[in-house]
Amino acid sequence: MSLKSMFSNKTRTALTVLGIVIGIASVIIVYSAGAGINGLVVGQIESFGTDIINTEIKMPTNKKVGNSSSAGATDLAQGVQITSLTLEDMEEIRALPNIKNSYASIMGQEQVSFGNEQKKTFIFGTNASYIDIDKSEVGSGRFFSDEEDKSLSQVAVIGSNVKEELFGDSDALSRLIKIRKTKFRVIGVVKERGAVMGMDFDDFVYVPIRTMQKRIMAINHISYFISQVNDMSRAEETAEDMRYILRERHDIKVENIDDYNKDDFRVVTMTEMMSMMDTVTGALTLLLLAIVAISLIVGGVGILNIMYVVVSERTAEIGLRKAVGAKYSDIMLQFIFESILITIIGGIVGVVVGVFLSFLISFGANAYGLDWRFSIPMQAYVVAVGFSLVFGVFFGVYPARKAAHMDPIEALRRE
Repeated sequence: MSLKSMFSNKTRTALTVLGIVIGIASVIIVYSAGAGINGLVVGQIESFGTDIINTEIKMPTNKKVGNSSSAGATDLAQGVQITSLTLEDMEEIRALPNIKNSYASIMGQEQVSFGNEQKKTFIFGTNASYIDIDKSEVGSGRFFSDEEDKSLSQVAVIGSNVKEELFGDSDALSRLIKIRKTKFRVIGVVKERGAVMGMDFDDFVYVPIRTMQKRIMAINHISYFISQVNDMSRAEETAEDMRYILRERHDIKVENIDDYNKDDFRVVTMTEMMSMMDTVTGALTLLLLAIVAISLIVGGVGILNIMYVVVSERTAEIGLRKAVGAKYSDIMLQFIFESILITIIGGIVGVVVGVFLSFLISFGANAYGLDWRFSIPMQAYVVAVGFSLVFGVFFGVYPARKAAHMDPIEALRRE
């Protein structure tokens, strides 16, 4: 009976189903996009290595723990510099048994020139061990050595884009480039890598970190250092040892939990990085689902309106059924089943449309060069089907109750 009723008014049914289709498809797309973004970010983080611990500068505060992070970010954004993290800190940390290797870094944006060609790009000061830990590879020439770093040698390794813009098809090795007014000899060109976490490594110029400190920036501090560990199962323990050493070196006294705000550094393991990204993408997914819920409610209201129309059109039929013995539950089930049927059909079509559009988004992202994995969590299907059933029942109950409560005599009078 429900199917006959739906197919007798195809246009009306199609428009009602469309509202549910849009909502359910949006649920599938949101979950798929959340999984895709999470996979993309995790993949980019892992491109720095899966066995690392990151130590970076942080603004110390005297506020409660819950406010320290935001206060530090605000101050750093306003140009406040933290100069307490040094190469000596990294060397001290490197002596820990579970630390295999490490490299430090500072960055600056400078004008790089060769002859008449100029390019404003990022100068990346780092240690010789960078190339052993990071995923970057030298395509031609070589990376600078530890001896060249310690002797403040003016040598540089350039990214593929920098090579292309400054030298074109010519060989860049042994050529002299200028950073500010200081000449650097090109000793290597890094293979094309692309953008990672918003930074295009092909636009980098790598120089020894001590040369960067003394000859370009005139500073003694660093921005962060990366430590490679031998045993990742002991990463948290090693991170705590690192915090202890840095507090000792920076003369930070910790007597209670609030004193952790005095830290002018932040030590983060890969596990913590992944957890933070899961939290961010999870919150983003929930926010988008809250927006999607609006379209589902709109679709549900459409079902409510249509079911009211259906009940009004079939008043005489309801009266006749009740007159020949139909019970309250019979009428209720008839109209609730019709409402659920509409939402289930909309849900199935919505899932198919959502999967198809999610695939197109994944295909487009990969064509654009992003490592976007096509994935739809099982939770997406559960939520989609659940929404279909809940909305079918919720928005179908009131019209069904109205039909079931009709007086058969009054209903038959409308014939």
